Amino acid sequence: MSVTGRLVAGDCAQRSDEGTIDVGSVVRALGQASVESYFTDYRRGEHTYYAPGGETHALALPLPDIAIANAFDADAVNQAVRGAQSGGVNYAEFVSRTIAAGCIGLVWIAGRQLQYFGRRGEVHVERFPQ
Repeated sequence: MSVTGRLVAGDCAQRSDEGTIDVGSVVRALGQASVESYFTDYRRGEHTYYAPGGETHALALPLPDIAIANAFDADAVNQAVRGAQSGGVNYAEFVSRTIAAGCIGLVWIAGRQLQYFGRRGEVHVERFPQ
């Protein structure tokens, strides 16, 4: 991954953790830095960013001290997403809520969607607004 991509990914991850950037701004910044997608892995506690040429860049993800729920709750995921979109839920709270809902996520910047999935392959898809 390019140096620019790595720097932008690091900045976005830090600002997300601090609650000073929203998901839409993260997606735009990463797309402009030629990041094709990123995977947030709540089980490993890391973000992995992917460039179109196959290069990757991984960063640690600070996690709350809660277990990933065994059952996937798509309604709770949807409520967390809507809260984040409205600005009422910051990133740390969003992470806590989606972990409690039994999911981890994958963001397809090029495909313009987020996929939240559970331990058994359950999926909740959020398409980016036009």
